[in-house]
Amino acid sequence: MSLDRTFQQYFAALDRAGHGDRCFVCRRTPAEVKQFFGFREDGTPIDAARYGIEDVVLDRLDIMSYGGARPVCAVCQLNLDALLLSGDRDALHELLQEMEEQRDKLWPADDAPAPDDGV
Repeated sequence: MSLDRTFQQYFAALDRAGHGDRCFVCRRTPAEVKQFFGFREDGTPIDAARYGIEDVVLDRLDIMSYGGARPVCAVCQLNLDALLLSGDRDALHELLQEMEEQRDKLWPADDAPAPDDGV
């Protein structure tokens, strides 16, 4: 893909996202996504010497997808991939419906006893 086309795709995605360079799902910035994966904002590994990965550098396009309806980060994409690979789309759909329509049901009641964590 040419550099000009890449920039056009990036700016078009920012327009669709209201001019915010953040993941549409989790709202992480590209720098926050890089930090999540163990890289500095400039894309260089945080512990390069420790892991022997001096030649690896993340670019903006390696961690943010700008080609869809809204920008999505690699963390959210990996999470969605894992959910879809489970093969249980019916359960995923049911959970999404509960999250949208019955949010309070998903959390413990204020007066419920704390779960026994074995401590």
